[in-house]
Amino acid sequence: MARTTGRLLTARQVQLAQTGKLPPGMYFAGGGLYLQKTEGGASWIYRYRLQKRIREMGLGSLELYGLKEARAKALDARRLRHEGMDPIEARKGARAQERFDAAKAMTFQQCADRYVAAHRPGWRNSKHAAQWQATLATYAGPVIGALPVQVIDTALVMKVIEPLWATKPETASRLRGRIEAVLDWATASEYRQGENNPARWRGHLDKLLPARSKVRRVKHHAALPHAELPGLLVALRDSQGTAARALEFAILTAARTGEIIGARWSEFNLLDKTWTVPAERMKAHREHRVPLSARALSILEEMQAHRHSDDGFVFPGGKDGKPLSNMAFLMLLRRMGRGDLTAHGFRATFKTYASERTSFQNEIVEAALAHVVGSKVEQAYLRGTMFEKRRALMQRWATFCTTETTARGKVLPMHRRG
Repeated sequence: MARTTGRLLTARQVQLAQTGKLPPGMYFAGGGLYLQKTEGGASWIYRYRLQKRIREMGLGSLELYGLKEARAKALDARRLRHEGMDPIEARKGARAQERFDAAKAMTFQQCADRYVAAHRPGWRNSKHAAQWQATLATYAGPVIGALPVQVIDTALVMKVIEPLWATKPETASRLRGRIEAVLDWATASEYRQGENNPARWRGHLDKLLPARSKVRRVKHHAALPHAELPGLLVALRDSQGTAARALEFAILTAARTGEIIGARWSEFNLLDKTWTVPAERMKAHREHRVPLSARALSILEEMQAHRHSDDGFVFPGGKDGKPLSNMAFLMLLRRMGRGDLTAHGFRATFKTYASERTSFQNEIVEAALAHVVGSKVEQAYLRGTMFEKRRALMQRWATFCTTETTARGKVLPMHRRG
């Protein structure tokens, strides 16, 4: 780019630059100040020498600052040079201080809200976001919610989670992870300074708290011995209501509660006797095809009487357009006098039955449970070859569930509430 020499930049040239009629070039305005004119516009540059190197500091565009304002900004920069400071580094420091001052006003709760808002589109459902907000509001909010996120340290994190660690270790562990995520977000967003996260576990809080596994042993979902299952299903089929049909369908398909209560009619191909659960509703984020037994199809035919739309919920709740509550199965079991059981535990019952009473390969059983099996190559192969074998497994499971007690000539008694 050509550089204009011989005389200082004039007011007339500034006017020409504003209208786009000044030729491209570097126009000297005195005291290290230049007007840099390009095809795209014009801006002010302050040039100075630092350690035998020429540095250029941008002072803003001509659209924002006139000649008088630009000379004032260049004068401020020259004064910093006179005091032995680098104007560019001084400006960076001032901006960092401004961000730091702003961060002092950003509370932990505000950061948590913005974290949830930023990640909500990537979460599978609104329930997850609500759980995040509820956990932080209930346990972290009263202690650190109103504090500036910059001041959150290890002592404050411990004040939040330590009282829960012995009594509610799973909740405390989940809470710690969410606090850690919020603080990482705040650091990445420059609302916090420093690289160390006071809520991190490995190499930090693991030195202050016992491992969760040592505080309380993992409690598995209560499962019914498979020999007792047919008796339970007899009582379940005698029960009225959508929850009873949905729970039996869950047992017959070995599906998770969320997959059942969220099931829509559009996911079913009754002619092909197949239920395809979309990836976004699966725990492993992979589409899952479920072969439907004769009894499972009978339940769907029964639920057709409650069908209000082509894509409505198969097992609707009490409110229009809403599915069953995720507590419906638990409450049903309690009414049946089996509050010791959980809906998820029936998946373990299915696993035990398939392992002990059939000769189906473990990979087929695991695939029926929608568990990820083997390497990616193995998964691709198994995905294409096991569906018909799973259909045979699920029909045999349904036959066991519906006829085993008749063959034995007795039904196991149920404990009903008076």
